[in-house]
Amino acid sequence: MSPQPPPPFSVPYAPDDRTIAKQLLTGARLAPEQETRIDQTARRLIDAIRQNDDPLGGVEDMLREFALSTKEGLALMVLAEALLRVPDAETADRFIEDRLGQGDFIHHETRSSAFLVNASAWALGLSARVIQPGETPQGTIGRLAKRLGVPAIRAATRQAMRLMGSHFVLGETIEAALERTHTHSAGCSRYSFDMLGEGARTAADADRYFDSYAAAIEAIGRGAGDNPLPDRPGISVKLSALHPRYEAVSRGRVMAELVPRAIDLARRARALDLAFTVDAEEADRLELSLDVVAAIAVDRSLAGWSGFGLAVQAYQKRAGAVIDYIDDLAQALNRRMMVRLVKGAYWDTEIKRAQERGLEGYPVFTRKAMTDLNYLACARKLLALRPRLFPQFATHNALTVATLLELTGGESGFEFQRLHGMGEALYAALCKDRHAIACRIYAPVGSHRDLLAYLVRRLIENGANSSFVATASDPDVPPETLLRRPADIIGSADNAGHARIPLPRDLFQPERINSRGIEFGERAAVNRLVTDVATERVSAVPVNYSGPNDVNRAVTTARDGFSTWSRAPATERAAALERAADLLEQRSARFIAWLQREGGKTLDDCVSEVREAADFCRYYAAEGRKLFGDAQPLPGPTGERNTLRLRGRGVFAAISPWNFPLAIFMGQVTAALMAGNAVVAKPAEQTPRIAVEAVRLLHEAGIPVKALHLIQGDGHIGAALVAHRDIAGVVFTGSTEVARSINRVLAGKDGPIVPLIAETGGINAMIADATALPEQVADDVATSAFRSAGQRCSALRLLFVQEDVADRIIEMIVGAARELKIGDPSDPATHVGWVIDDDARKRLDAHIARMTREARVHFAGPAPSSGSFVAPHIFELDDARHLTEEVFGPILHIVRYSSSALDGVLEAIADSGYGLTLGIHSRIDDTVEAVVDRLQVGNVYVNRNMIGAVVGVQPFGGHGLSGTGPKAGGPHYLTRFATEQTVTVNTAAAGGNAALMTGEG
Repeated sequence: MSPQPPPPFSVPYAPDDRTIAKQLLTGARLAPEQETRIDQTARRLIDAIRQNDDPLGGVEDMLREFALSTKEGLALMVLAEALLRVPDAETADRFIEDRLGQGDFIHHETRSSAFLVNASAWALGLSARVIQPGETPQGTIGRLAKRLGVPAIRAATRQAMRLMGSHFVLGETIEAALERTHTHSAGCSRYSFDMLGEGARTAADADRYFDSYAAAIEAIGRGAGDNPLPDRPGISVKLSALHPRYEAVSRGRVMAELVPRAIDLARRARALDLAFTVDAEEADRLELSLDVVAAIAVDRSLAGWSGFGLAVQAYQKRAGAVIDYIDDLAQALNRRMMVRLVKGAYWDTEIKRAQERGLEGYPVFTRKAMTDLNYLACARKLLALRPRLFPQFATHNALTVATLLELTGGESGFEFQRLHGMGEALYAALCKDRHAIACRIYAPVGSHRDLLAYLVRRLIENGANSSFVATASDPDVPPETLLRRPADIIGSADNAGHARIPLPRDLFQPERINSRGIEFGERAAVNRLVTDVATERVSAVPVNYSGPNDVNRAVTTARDGFSTWSRAPATERAAALERAADLLEQRSARFIAWLQREGGKTLDDCVSEVREAADFCRYYAAEGRKLFGDAQPLPGPTGERNTLRLRGRGVFAAISPWNFPLAIFMGQVTAALMAGNAVVAKPAEQTPRIAVEAVRLLHEAGIPVKALHLIQGDGHIGAALVAHRDIAGVVFTGSTEVARSINRVLAGKDGPIVPLIAETGGINAMIADATALPEQVADDVATSAFRSAGQRCSALRLLFVQEDVADRIIEMIVGAARELKIGDPSDPATHVGWVIDDDARKRLDAHIARMTREARVHFAGPAPSSGSFVAPHIFELDDARHLTEEVFGPILHIVRYSSSALDGVLEAIADSGYGLTLGIHSRIDDTVEAVVDRLQVGNVYVNRNMIGAVVGVQPFGGHGLSGTGPKAGGPHYLTRFATEQTVTVNTAAAGGNAALMTGEG
């Protein structure tokens, strides 16, 4: 019988910091004599770092010279990340000029004698002297100097970046890296090779990375010698490089498609007796990674192999539990496993991700000292589990090294690890002092193109002010500072969390709480949600469609309700909205069930929509308290009191679309209600039952029945509502054509002038130049164009990509689109659900047929034969003006442009008349600023996707054909629903100005 792995890893995603801190602080300090020995060892190591006279220099020298807390350091980081991938000279020149203008490289005086530092500083300083701010390649000033000097400067700056890169990467090929191992050990004789590269976006990427790993294993094995494990070299494998959809919701595909490939590589490593380590990923992939690790480990062909292991990140709160899980796995298989303990490299990403998702807490520690404390606790656990687990301690911190030496007590059965290009002086001194210490170099291998993301991650990780690497070589930092124990820094469990990093739910406090979300990488949370949604019995109950008499009755009753509701205190109205938000979160499963049934939305889109609806309620409540509370005093002459207050207008008509049938519906209605209006709401005819549930919830939350009414029907009912004589305002989201029709009806009415608040569509564009990271562009384009089946007002319709990099970027986008799963939206693994109805499908199919005839087809995805499905399509146009109207579905249009033709691109976007959303992918700040300045677009997104505007963070709405403003979810929205009233009181009328006469006014 084959050995069975332990049950799947299931630990809460974001445990409480204080609870963990209490456990970690207990027994964290060692005996006084042990602490003394640790201090002595650490001081010797720090002295060795500071006395290092390596003429080349290392990353420590670079980080000290160009700290990331300086403008020069940040400019250097961005240059390093992007310059070497820019193929054309014109863009490279602009990029160099832009970056060098961010810091004072001209007057920078180097403090280091290291060649690496001086060479980089010389090249950057020389470039800054020749390329002065304001002198662009298109400018007339200095044109002759640029013609003579720019090519040389460009070459010098590129060489400086290559010099940095060569110091971080052992070789551009595995053969070159193996050759360098003979001369670059610096006290470490073992190697683990890491084949660089971003995670795969396409199947072709995954194939390329697999072939790279397989070739590397073969090459490493040929030169490995005769030493037994663990002294033999190894390879680190990033699972996300082996599959284009390495994500928790695609677990079925990952286990079926990736696991066999990983086992194949592991077998090759075992055949050559090499170490094989699964590298660390972000926290949302942890459970999936452990599933893959377990599936590899139990494969019969690997039985008894002691060279297999994985990396564990100590900054993750679940690190200790992961070690326990791996120990259980090793016990079940009766074999040894390797565990590389690292501190972690994606901290900033994890913090942002948790905040964006509205989680209860963070999966990582928010204080560096807590990570250090957890690292030592995990190290103790690993040492106690020897020899079943073989600990590999990856650290460049002298205090951590000294503490580990004390904990091991001179025993063997472990090794230290360092990154190539870092920690050389530290480990040279350590190995000189203790010859028996084993040390392994984690050696990145890859081209300069693949280096970029890795390099920046290392710079950020080790360039932070709290990093030991950034401060160890600085003589101005006293050794005592570096020797402070993490337990002393934390002090008590109450200090476990960072004081200036609020919990995700508290992100917007004190004004409001953040809406609650879930992490799709936490299996238990997703399973609970899926079960809850499945148990909700949502059936197609008949809808009571309204007629003209119903419209009149609703408006008349609402007019009566307005007189009472408008006089309710703002605090009372706000409290009702906040109760509605709470009820939304409590009943999220029911609303998700309806969103899937009526709207065809995927699970993640449903979660996002419920959160947005709750955010609207809380945001407008918070804003309403400020705007509609006490009257605002105004200045004036003595003896007079002037005040300004806002009041409701009357009965508002709220007409909402089917693409966000809950969020936009709730946003319109709650804004009007908070401003003191009564509301008659008319939802889209395709999604009537969601509106029924929403209105029922609002009534339950405290909105009077007479103040909020629901009518159902098609556009004729909406037209009758708009035309009613007692409608005091209209808020509408939908097509530009319908908005125009509403505007004409309102303009033709006798009586008061009625405001229209409209948010319509757009031919939304994205511009990607040659400095953009192709992988990031592919991710953001696929998300922006195809998520929600392209049925978002903000969705990307038209991509402009610089011709110098167009082929590669288009290839990646096509490959990413090919990996999207189209189908049942109730399946968490589905990326693209159905379009709203058969009429929408037919319109999209007609456009696809026209584009197939008139444009170049890059991708035409297959769609399920039954249902209103439209697969992603990608077309290339010769001219952007061939796209004359918004295409509301998963269809992307691409236009190439030359670097000198950016003005033409901006003109084409402006000429469309739309101005809703715009994406820009560029590392050149001047380019970004020029585009933003030129285009009247409501929402501009730089170096990210262009959908999913967050209430109060990215207020949403456009200009021109895209809407009237003000922006929904913004600080100016509520005032448009209100009238202003000024009251002036002559306080001196009753016998004179007593206050003035007594000297008090």
